[in-house]
Order: sequence, then C-alpha cells, then structure tokens
Amino acid sequence: MCASPVIATAIKSRRANAMGMMVVSSVAISFSGLLLRYMHVADPWQINFYRSIALVIVVSMIMVQRYGRTAPQQVYRIGKPGLWAGLMLSGAGITFLQSITTTTVANTLFTLSAIPFFTAALAWVFLKERLNRATLVTMLVAALGIVVMVSGGIGSGSFYGNAMALITALCFSGYAILVRRHRGIEMLPTLLVSGAIIISISAVLRWGQLVIPLHDIALCFVIGGILSALCNSLFIAASKHLVAAELTLFMLLEFSLGPIWVWLFIAEYPSSATIIGGSIVISAVLLRAVGELSRGRIPGTRHTGKFWRAPH
Repeated sequence: MCASPVIATAIKSRRANAMGMMVVSSVAISFSGLLLRYMHVADPWQINFYRSIALVIVVSMIMVQRYGRTAPQQVYRIGKPGLWAGLMLSGAGITFLQSITTTTVANTLFTLSAIPFFTAALAWVFLKERLNRATLVTMLVAALGIVVMVSGGIGSGSFYGNAMALITALCFSGYAILVRRHRGIEMLPTLLVSGAIIISISAVLRWGQLVIPLHDIALCFVIGGILSALCNSLFIAASKHLVAAELTLFMLLEFSLGPIWVWLFIAEYPSSATIIGGSIVISAVLLRAVGELSRGRIPGTRHTGKFWRAPH
C-alpha cells in the first residue's frame, strides 16, 4: 500500500531536517582542528581528558532535561549495542587526537574523508549488504588517494599520524553502523560511555600531569562541551531518519572545511602529497555523492537490505 501524501510529506520533512542537522554539525565540528592548533602546552591525552569531561557534563544535562528522573534508566537501556558503540566512539576520539597532533590537519581530515566508504564496506561484510560497481570503484580510488598521503608522510615523520587517522575512520564507521542499526534505542548515553572510557584512560596515562593552563582547559571545554556535544547529539538524532551512508556522507563537509580554516587563520600549508592524495579522495567522494544524490538514490547500496532502506 502506498503511503498517503501526508505521511510522505512528513517523511520528507524529517529527512530534510536530519540533513540540516548534519550540515550544521559538520560545519561546527570543522573548527575543532583550528582550535587544537591554538593549544599552548596540552598534549593529546590531556586534551582528551578535559574535552571528555565537558562532553559528559553537557550530555548529562541534555539527558536530565529530556528524561528527568528516568535519565539513569535510559543509560541502562543501551545494553551491549550501546556499550560497543561507546567503545568504538572512544577509540575514534583517542586516535583522532593522536593523528591531528602529529600530522597536519589536512592529512588527518582528508584521510577521514574515506569514512563513508569504510562504512559501506563494513555494512557489506557484517550486514551482508551488496555494493554496486560504482561504489567499489569509488572506494578503490579513495584508497589510492589515502596511500598517496600516507606514503608522503613517511619521510616527514607523520606516518604515525596518518595511521591513527585510518584507525579513527574505521572506529567511527563501526560506530555509525551500530547507532543506525539500533536506532530504536536511545543512543545518546553512548556519548557518556565514550567520555567515561576516555577520561579513565587519559587519567591513568597522565596521572599527576593533568595541570594545564586555563587557556587550554577553556579550549578543551569549547571543543568537548560545545562542538563535540552538538555534533554527536545531532548525529544520533539524524541517524533515526538517514541511513548510515548518508550520515557519514555529510561529514565530508567537515573534512573539506577543516584544512581551509587552518590555512586561512594560521597558514598551515599541506604538503604536495597531501594535496594530491586529498584531491583524489575528495574528488572521488564528491563525484560519487553528486552522481548518486542527483539520481535520488542512496550511496553505497542497491536498496536490497533492511538496514539501508529509508525509514518509514
């Protein structure tokens, strides 16, 4: 039976709102790389410690405002899927800072631009989704660009940073699949799980060395309490109306804008390998995205699986 015009309009409206959420969150979080460059002395573990404290505080406030006294019950209801999602997100958060503080912002973000295709690949493996030929070609081209960037970073001492960016991409792709797969569960508490894990690990590794300038703490709170909290909350809300490939596709706006901010404000110029490899990745991703969206199809699948269907 065909959906009524009213229902169809409501679905389109929810999807449009979700896309707007992803645009806002991607633009906001794109400034995080620039703010990290303004840190005075804080290292990645110290940044993660205070950033995660701010994230936990803000998300806890959101949970209390939304659910009141039943907020603790919502945390309990995430179950194993939520715990795994929190673990994946904490891995992405840790490796992201390891990457962006040891290589250029451009290197990190261009590598992360492969997330939509890692997401599609993981869905194919674990959810038995079929990828069409165009998606496979795009993934291969994007992989070529990443190889170019990584090879260019070996001589400059940024191989570690590039490797961490790849791990970040894989962890976040896993997180995106878990959140979307279990969209019937309130996944906002996974941010609390992620924050608690990062705080614990950072505290152990930097015990006795957590005193940093107030300037750096303030930046950490802006990144965690405003940018990360906003981005992740909107991501979870949008996941109820957009499939995983669409969710991660909009993140390309972040990866494209991030290097522009550091170039404009602090003149951090990317290497030639980063420019070449990044151009390959971004071109492949954008061409694929524009081609698919112009035909009104969802990137990454043939719409044969339940997971990738638009919500009803």
